[in-house]
Amino acid sequence: LSRTVAGTLMNTQSSRSHSIFTLNIRQRVPRESGEGKDLIRAKFHLVDLAGSERAKRTGNIGVRLKESVNINSGLLALGNVISALGDERKRASHVPYRQSKLTRMLQDSLGGNSRTVMVACISPAEGKPY
Repeated sequence: LSRTVAGTLMNTQSSRSHSIFTLNIRQRVPRESGEGKDLIRAKFHLVDLAGSERAKRTGNIGVRLKESVNINSGLLALGNVISALGDERKRASHVPYRQSKLTRMLQDSLGGNSRTVMVACISPAEGKPY
């Protein structure tokens, strides 16, 4: 597996895409009655999101600019889904999972019978690219 990276004005090895690594786990557990077994399933999505980018700051043009647009649109779609899931009124009517490939792939892990943990790595200052 390889991940596309390229330099920008803000980061010499900027990730140019989101990554999702999915583990599907199945376990057969004996029933309490002793007759037969039940199948328990779990799915783990390990997601590495590329950071949002401002075209002016990164100096991206051409292919890099198009990559930035795709990165930002995926992050926006994910934000819209999380916002809709957090709002009782929106959740009852429509959650926009189909806005991007990212949210479509994570649909079963974002809503319903799932638990989600988020870890964020955030730059300490807006004007200083660390």
